[in-house]
Amino acid sequence: MRDVKDTLRALVRIGYDGRVFKTFRGPKAEERFANEVRVLRHLEERECPFVPRLLEADAEQLRIVTTNCGTRVEHLDDARRDEIFADLEKYGVRHDDAETRNITYRQQDGRFCVIDFEFATILADSEKKPDAPPA
Repeated sequence: MRDVKDTLRALVRIGYDGRVFKTFRGPKAEERFANEVRVLRHLEERECPFVPRLLEADAEQLRIVTTNCGTRVEHLDDARRDEIFADLEKYGVRHDDAETRNITYRQQDGRFCVIDFEFATILADSEKKPDAPPA
């Protein structure tokens, strides 16, 4: 495994199979873990195509395993960054740490993706699953 991020708040590693392993630590680790799991499940229910998929969540170890969304983006103009995070809100989530460090580029489909949802907020009007379209 290769370390990608090692801070007081989290250790992030990428496995040889491409899966991402994130272990939460530090202040409010349990709360941040639970929030990220909740937000990723919310986004998966809404079929958001530009976020990682949650594969495992281990509350005892405070560790999640997700799919890989590509490589970190080093430079992105402010307008494009804001557009990417605004697109996320269409799926009922405000990121609350809308910085370039939380955007990756997935080369397989040429898509910018959003990662790191431990501080994200599910918007109140999106708590319920969307209604089915009229028949």
